[in-house]
Amino acid sequence: MESKKKHIFDEVKNVKRLLNCLYVCCAMLLISDFVIHRHVSHHWERLWAFYPIYGFVGCVVLVLVATWMRRLLMRGQDYYNDEGIDYNSKNKGGRQDLSHNRAKEEGHDVDA
Repeated sequence: MESKKKHIFDEVKNVKRLLNCLYVCCAMLLISDFVIHRHVSHHWERLWAFYPIYGFVGCVVLVLVATWMRRLLMRGQDYYNDEGIDYNSKNKGGRQDLSHNRAKEEGHDVDA
C-alpha cells in the first residue's frame, strides 16, 4: 500500500485548534480597540470599528470593480487561435512546423 504523507490540517482537531486561535486573536484585537489610544489623522478614524468596516467595504469594492473589469477585458476562449494553423494535426511530437507552413504561404520552396 502506498502511504500518503499527512498534512497538519488533515486532522479535524488541528483545524479546530487553528480556528479557536484565530477567534481568540480577533477577540483580543476587539478588546484592545477600547483600551489602546490611536493617533488618528481624521475624525472618522475615531469611530468604533472603523478599520474593520473600511477593510470590508474596500474588499467589496475591489470584487465589484474586478467583476466589471472582467466583463470589459475578457476575451473568448479561442482568442489566441490562428484560423490557418491546425493544432490538432498529427505530426512529429504532435506539433506542426510553423516555419514550414509560413514558408509555403509566402511561396518559398522549403525543400529546395
